[in-house]
Amino acid sequence: MKNILKGIADVVFPPRCMACGAVLIEEGIYFCPDCFARIKFIRSPLCPRCGVPFAETGEQDHICGACLLPGPAFSTARALGRYETALMDVIHKFKYGGKTAVGEKLGKLMAEFPYPAFNIMDYSLIMPVPLHPRKLRQRGFNQSAILAREISRRFSIALDFSSLKRVVFTESQTSLGKEKREINVKAAFAVANPGKVTGQKIILVDDVLTTGSTAKECARMLMKNKAERVAVLTLART
Repeated sequence: MKNILKGIADVVFPPRCMACGAVLIEEGIYFCPDCFARIKFIRSPLCPRCGVPFAETGEQDHICGACLLPGPAFSTARALGRYETALMDVIHKFKYGGKTAVGEKLGKLMAEFPYPAFNIMDYSLIMPVPLHPRKLRQRGFNQSAILAREISRRFSIALDFSSLKRVVFTESQTSLGKEKREINVKAAFAVANPGKVTGQKIILVDDVLTTGSTAKECARMLMKNKAERVAVLTLART
């Protein structure tokens, strides 16, 4: 009966490309061939620490100049793709258009992607970057939590929504430069349940990595509360 109902639904409401809305022929595919081809997935060569991709395709993975200096508290950062074209359009629909079903599909894509030199199963706890309660009321959902939940389900890794808190309401990071972003989020996060963090290998999940200021501050607080290590996994990076 379930298969019959699904078949009827597919006829009446056929699956469509998340980016352009074109009808999809194949089940389990979220983008049409044209939109999929425009997504710039991030693969090697890249910096094995911060995950920044390099332009030359013939290069091997190597530490970037920024990571030769004292680095952030997180040990690794990876992203599915670049924040542009079809991927950016879909993230906007999800984050600002309230399309949470789109977010669930994007979370599945994050869980299925083969990240270079990064294995999700090496970690014991998944955490979304939290929103301040006021921001959560305004938006109605935490986009990072939706992504994190799909990754947690795929790998059966514990998901913690409550230990990491955003305790300071800050202005949007969108229009700020790198230095101001770092100042803006300084001391904006706190760990409410230190015992749940101690000794854990944590994947911190967010939608977009720009300068990394938010991820760095979250990771700093988690490491301060004796996490064993923190990796950052995002849907996209600028």
